[in-house]
Amino acid sequence: MKTYNIEIIEILSRVITIKAESEYEATRKARYLYKGERIVLDDTDYVDVDFKLLLDNHEMLEK
Repeated sequence: MKTYNIEIIEILSRVITIKAESEYEATRKARYLYKGERIVLDDTDYVDVDFKLLLDNHEMLEK
């Protein structure tokens, strides 16, 4: 029996509302909250999943 390497890519997404003086500041605040684990995405934020077969030369073939 052969073995295969399959990459599983799961996409999670959530829209949050941030009060800020600029787009830059809003993005910075969101990153800070996310990196500080005050925003944690979970199974309720599930959007999609993709499976890719990794070939011997590490190229990917979508499945």
